[in-house]
Formats: sequence, structure tokens, C-alpha cells
Amino acid sequence: MPFMEDTEIIRKFMERSDTAVSELQLKYKNYCGKIAMNILNSHEESEECVNDAMMRIWELIPPHEPKSLRAFLGKVTRNLALNRLKKLTAEKRGSGEITSVYEELSELISGKADIEQQYERSEIIREINAFLGSLSEQNRNIFVLRYWYCESVKSIAETLGTNENNVSVTLSRVRKKLKTHLRKRGYEI
Repeated sequence: MPFMEDTEIIRKFMERSDTAVSELQLKYKNYCGKIAMNILNSHEESEECVNDAMMRIWELIPPHEPKSLRAFLGKVTRNLALNRLKKLTAEKRGSGEITSVYEELSELISGKADIEQQYERSEIIREINAFLGSLSEQNRNIFVLRYWYCESVKSIAETLGTNENNVSVTLSRVRKKLKTHLRKRGYEI
């Protein structure tokens, strides 16, 4: 049975149709589950996170009407999973790919904690997006799969049909290039 088109699912949300959430779950439960699992490393926590994401979308549409339902749902799921991880790690030390991701990116994150940092954050996001736009499709995919979707190096290699060493080397080179890119634009790294 083919999935309902995203525009139709959004329309159902806008009309507050009872079937909107079930259609969303049918089409995107596995996608959201993978994002949550990569961050939380727990099937139970991931399932709860996905359920929370589906209900959160019900609260957000309307008033929001996303251009890309998949991206919107992915962002909501990711944010909920990160918040859940933060709560879990307050109780105990967490695991999963997110720990490795943060360690790899730690050299790019400044320790400043003031209002200037708030402004710089939006500027850095703009610079990172420009940088990503300059990468080859393969390198951009590797970077996004690792640092947005928190995929393991092994999973990225399998997805892209390459080996783990190639993915690791690519990530290292792209991080170095990003660091240079940000330094050239005056960011303390």
C-alpha cells in the first residue's frame, strides 16, 4: 500500500483530521525511530521519543505549515531525543552515537557563554550551511549523516557503499576544512 503524499498529510493536520497522526506514523515512524535510536541508544526511549514527536507535530501543525514534512519531523524528533538524552544523562552517563559526535565536534565549539555567543550562533549556522554547500555531494552526505542524524561511521559506510576508514578520513578532513573556513571568517575555534 503506497504512503499518503506529504501535502495530503499536512492538509489533514491543518483540518485537524483524526487520521493525520496515524498517516504520519505509518509513513515516518521508522525514519524517526532511526534518528531517536542514534541519539538515545535505547529502543524503549526511542519509541517514547517517536510517540512524543508525533504528538508534538499535532501541536505544531497548525499554526506551522512546513515546506518539508520529513525535515520538519526529523528536526522535532532530533530535538526531543536530545532533550531526553540530556535528562537521562543528568541521572546517569549516557551512551550512543551522540557522545562521539560531540567529541568530534568539540574542537569547533568555543567555550564562550554570553550574549555575543547567541549572535554568533546564528552567524556560524549561516557559515556552516555555506560551507556544506561547497562540498561534494558525497562529503556533504557523510557530514550530515554523522553530525545531523548521528549515524555511526559503520552505518554511514554501509549506506554509502564505502568502507569505515574512508568515512573516518573524510569526516576528519571535512572537520579540518570547516575549522579553517570558520577561522578565515573570524570565528574563534
